[in-house]
Order: sequence, then structure tokens, then C-alpha cells
Amino acid sequence: MPPRIQLLQTGRSIAIRSKTSRPLSYPTPLCLRLQQKRMITADQKPLPEAEQNPGPNQEQLPHVSEEAATTGKITGEGGPEVEQGTPVQEVLKRDEKAQENAPKVMQDDAKPSAPKGTRLYSTSARRLAQTQAIINLGPAELEPSGQIYGLPELPLPSTSHIKHRYDPIIKQVTNLLMQDGKLSVAQRNMAMILERLRTAPPPTPDPRRPLLPGAPPTTHLPLNPILYLTLAIDSVAPLLRIRSQKGAAGGGVALQIPIPLGLRQRRRTAVMWILDAATKKRSKGSGRTMFAHKVADELISIAEGKSSVWEKRGGVHRLGVASRANLSFGNRRRPK
Repeated sequence: MPPRIQLLQTGRSIAIRSKTSRPLSYPTPLCLRLQQKRMITADQKPLPEAEQNPGPNQEQLPHVSEEAATTGKITGEGGPEVEQGTPVQEVLKRDEKAQENAPKVMQDDAKPSAPKGTRLYSTSARRLAQTQAIINLGPAELEPSGQIYGLPELPLPSTSHIKHRYDPIIKQVTNLLMQDGKLSVAQRNMAMILERLRTAPPPTPDPRRPLLPGAPPTTHLPLNPILYLTLAIDSVAPLLRIRSQKGAAGGGVALQIPIPLGLRQRRRTAVMWILDAATKKRSKGSGRTMFAHKVADELISIAEGKSSVWEKRGGVHRLGVASRANLSFGNRRRPK
């Protein structure tokens, strides 16, 4: 077999030479080549200062004080001292027109001061005049000083205390609205109820179920929502409650005894009836305003005589009238 050709051995070595870099040269502008350079040799000397051109800050006018001092030396009157300066008070003493336009403090300093040991006023005379003015004033004209506003009149009203600043019925209804100790939620619902009563149209009263005697016209009720709430609650509040006394009638039969109620008890019973009726109402929306609006609508229906709370109140009163003969049962004394 013929021998194989080795290509690597038959190749020729090539010498690689790096190309030298030449520095870049830019042509010199013609204006620089034609410019003549003027040098100061040893034989040439600079011009004196008098023959040189003045600079921008040279040959300025002297200061006013320097000019006044030079004029004073020429005339012999004596000018201001340039090295130490002249006080303004001395200038004002020499110039009367400047005293008129000077500030009040400088005018007082320029005036001649009183001799030591004397006063321009008498303190005893001033104190005597103040004492005489106080004596001449009557007791009604004396006003305590130190207050921006007048002092409150005593005795203070009950609503001025921070814990009693709300109306009693507002506080009682808010506590009855509260659940699980969440007072802020109850206060928010109370505010929504009052807002609903204020913005709702005036109720149309029913002559068969009138409100309390002495109440304002129904068209004025939205103007005062607290009065609106008070009238609605007090109108349906029962005057009594029925207590069942077991075995009082004999043979284990309970005896119905009517018991009168106080103001807070009557209002509490009425509010519980209103909340019960509002809970049974059909919901018209959703959200946290739903319950407050239902209670407000129930109060409006009470003012219009359409609420079922009127029937509860009437039933309790009819039962109390029927059992009025049992009032003396509680006053009987047991035999010894």
C-alpha cells in the first residue's frame, strides 16, 4: 500500500508580524500658525501703572464718608472719622430733618435724658387713680380677668357633665340596643335611627290612636328627632304590668294582679316591644344599616297608628282593668 500523505508535516511555517501603530496627527489650524507670540525679553520692561489701561474696579469714586472727611479737612470744619466711624445718634443730633424721619426708638435716644434720681411720672399718683377707679365701679361692672369667654352660670345644667351629656331616653334606648357589650355598634345604630326619623316624611296620624296629649303637630316631628323618638315610645308605653300570683285564687289557680310601673320601666317595656316587632319585619336591604332602618320604620308606624305595639298595649290595659279588683290582695295581712 502506498504511504499516507501527512499534511501536518508538509505545511510551511508562516511568520506573523504585528503592525506598529502610528500616532494620530491632526493638522494645526491656520489661525494658530499665523498667530504671533509676543514675549517679554530681558531688555523689555512692563509699562508703568500710570500708562497701563485701567481695570474694571479701578478709578472709582471715593466713599461718602471719605469725601466728607476730605471736605472737612479742606474747610477746617472737621469731618467724620473714617477709621472709627460716626454713631448714628451723633448724625441725628446734627441733622434735624433726619430726626423727624428716624424711628421712634432713635428719637427717644436723641432726646435729653432726665437727671438721675428723678422720674418722669409718679407711681403713687397712678396707683391712687387706679384704686379710685375700682372703687367707683359697681359690683355688676366688675368682671374677672383671665378668661376668654365668660364664666358659666351656676348651678350647672345636668347635661354639662360628660357622663350625662345625652338625653336620658337616648341613653336608655342605646343600652337596650347593645348586644354582647358592643356599645359603639349600639351608638351607631342609634345615630342611624335618629337620622332616619329626621329625613323621613312627616307621619300621617290616626285619630283612633293619637299620640300623647300636648304633642306638637306631626309635621314638626322630623325637625326634632329626639322628641319624635320620645313621643313614639311614651305613647305605646304601658302604665302597668300583670303579675300572676299562683294559688292566690284557691285550688292552684293563678290570680292576675295589676302592678303600676315607673317611667323607666314603662319605656323599657315599650322599647322591647318595638325591637321585637322590628325583628319580625321583612328585610328591605342588607348591610349594617338594615336593623336601624327597621327600628326607625317601626317608630314611624307607631306615630301613624299602624304598628302592632298598639294592640299589645291595649291588651295589657284591658287585662288590668278586668283584674282591678285584685289590687287589695297584696295589701292583705296574713293572720298570726
